[in-house]
Amino acid sequence: MFEISQEKTVELKSFIDNHNFFFIIGHKEPDGDCITSCLGIAAILEHFGKPYQLLSAGPFKRNEVIRWQEKFSDTMEFQDDSERKASGLFIADCSELSRLGDIDGDLKGFDTFVIDHHKTSGLEEGFLGYVDSDAPACAFLVQLFYEALIGPVPGDLAKDLFFGICTDTGFFRFLTDNSSEVFAAVSRLVADGANPRTTYREINSGKPYSTRKLLGILLGKAEKYLDGRLVVTYESLEDTKKWGLEGRDSDSLYQLMLSAKGVEAVVFLRQDTETTCTGGFRSQDKIDVSLVAAKFGGGGHKNASGMSCNGRVETLIPQIVKEFARIM
Repeated sequence: MFEISQEKTVELKSFIDNHNFFFIIGHKEPDGDCITSCLGIAAILEHFGKPYQLLSAGPFKRNEVIRWQEKFSDTMEFQDDSERKASGLFIADCSELSRLGDIDGDLKGFDTFVIDHHKTSGLEEGFLGYVDSDAPACAFLVQLFYEALIGPVPGDLAKDLFFGICTDTGFFRFLTDNSSEVFAAVSRLVADGANPRTTYREINSGKPYSTRKLLGILLGKAEKYLDGRLVVTYESLEDTKKWGLEGRDSDSLYQLMLSAKGVEAVVFLRQDTETTCTGGFRSQDKIDVSLVAAKFGGGGHKNASGMSCNGRVETLIPQIVKEFARIM
């Protein structure tokens, strides 16, 4: 059952009351859930008359989040020692400082409150917050906190939170057995002003032509492993330079590959620099890809996880396949 306890509601309200200023930040390479969760936290602070700054290391490459880029900064407002002591830090959609990316400023040492839903996350020592790995999206948890603290969600925020929930659930395709409570919550957002048709169009329209070309290249590179149950593809530096500078459409890639007969998991690797890679992992119901992501310094959900690490695609692929062989 999804319910923010009275204890956690009081803890959040006390955290807000006990600080004069707040920094709000989510993970690097933000998605729709991350960004709208930050906006939801900002709306809670606005209700209680608390000033804040929205931070993000970016990059805002995803088509779904570009419209909010100007609201965020990668440079912290300057504070002297006394101001820092009176400020709090909110982290949304992740719980580790290491996943926040490069910000011009020091995020360490603040009183910190985390709201997250990733399976591999846990609160770092000294952090306050709420992590529920069964929740479908961080924006869903922010909605519950808003309703518990304030009441019905105002129209513009309802649209944003609904957008975030839809992006992280694949427009509800990834929901599990607890979906009735999720639909009950999002129905309140629709009643408050969210529009499913408009949101679907915002998520799936307006993608750059280059992402269609890149998708074709990635499909062409896809190879099957483990008797066809695992599919792996990758993006090279040359691919990124030619077709990937405006973004990519990883969700369509995962959808297409997982819809193939016999495929149970998909890996997408991207060579970011000569020595570093990022990766995405998706699976059908029974394969827990977060176990593999954790082996490479990443994490996430049972059926959707990611990682960033040192290495090159050609050496990482056999290592990743070896780890999948342990769980498939």
